[in-house]
Amino acid sequence: MQLPLILCGLLVWLTAQATATALTYKLIANEKACFYTATSKKGEKIAFYFAVQSGGSFDVDYEVTGPGGKGIMDGQKERQGDFVFTANEIGEYKFCFNNEMSTYTDKFVDFEIAVENEARVTLPSKQGSSPEQTSALEESLFKVSGQLSTITRNQKYFRTRENRNFSTVRSTEKRIINFSLIQIGLVMCMGALQVFIVRFFFQGARKGYV
Repeated sequence: MQLPLILCGLLVWLTAQATATALTYKLIANEKACFYTATSKKGEKIAFYFAVQSGGSFDVDYEVTGPGGKGIMDGQKERQGDFVFTANEIGEYKFCFNNEMSTYTDKFVDFEIAVENEARVTLPSKQGSSPEQTSALEESLFKVSGQLSTITRNQKYFRTRENRNFSTVRSTEKRIINFSLIQIGLVMCMGALQVFIVRFFFQGARKGYV
């Protein structure tokens, strides 16, 4: 009966040490926003994901700095990114988004910062079970963990695609409405101009007869 052991292992895995922050932030024009996370020991993994959901060309500048202002990574006009790096120093890490290149366009940025400890969790052993069986369950749990991470990334990717496509549809709809209004205005102006010209000709003809 391996089911209780599997459930217990899943519970241990879910309660493993991990901290994460998932937010959607409105980055207004000419704004630079920074977010922070801290590590308690060396060797921890920091996962950093972001995606521009709407606004402008769906791009943003980003910068990641470590303790003491040491630069770790940066990028200009990126639409999204998914990074994992090792925290070699204990302290505070800063994640900044820069929208100073936009003069009037606000942008919505969906991002997540996660700090994880890669130390493997030992599963509780059951009486009568061999170490090979426990190791096999352990490997299965980590495979499930990897597959769940892949599913999460795919969901984020499709969500970003959906938001960008919806933003494109709304922008196209606004352009169609504006173009239609301009076209209606031009037709009305041309009609009024034609009426004015016809009346002008008839008035001139009447004056000639008089």
